[in-house]
Amino acid sequence: MNILILGAGNMGSALAHQFSRAGHAVRIAATSLEKAQSVAAGIPGSTGVAPAGSAAASDVIVVATPFEQAVAALQAAGPVDGKVVIDATNPLTPDYMGLTLGHATSAAEEIAKAFPAAEVAKAFNTLFAQVVAEGPAFADGQVASAFYAGDSERAKGTAQALIESTGFRPVDAGPLKNARYLEPLAGLNIYFGYGAGQGTAIAPTWISRG
Repeated sequence: MNILILGAGNMGSALAHQFSRAGHAVRIAATSLEKAQSVAAGIPGSTGVAPAGSAAASDVIVVATPFEQAVAALQAAGPVDGKVVIDATNPLTPDYMGLTLGHATSAAEEIAKAFPAAEVAKAFNTLFAQVVAEGPAFADGQVASAFYAGDSERAKGTAQALIESTGFRPVDAGPLKNARYLEPLAGLNIYFGYGAGQGTAIAPTWISRG
């Protein structure tokens, strides 16, 4: 796939590494072209680009900015009508210990509301960037789960394919409104990692006896 990643921070960089290793063509856009190019220079198969109009040549757009920058980043990259948009953001408070949205909406739903002609899915938000960068394998043969949700089958199928291509275990979390569950799950993971001092080599999963 031709993937545009909006955001050149820890998560954007980690996703770019994994997507490139999986054989996807990756472009990275950030508010600073120099930063995007610097990050891309260390990732074979990726390119740093200016944000303006960067969505045009993309099969899928992955939003890896802070949530409060997501709409502006998509507007700059657009138009995104008819595009698959994968939202990896979380609406975090400045201390990362709480959420600014919940119950009646979610970051993913707000992005979908802002771009009604795009096909939006939630994915990768429950994983630390460090886990994404290092890959899905944990001790004892365990594989980290990556949850995804969406109302568009095309967007969900794209999210699932990207997750599978990077080796993580895809878990279908249902419709886009279930991002209201996934974003608090990410918040709990952040609490365990930082608040409870467990570090970033952890990931939530879902197991079944069936």
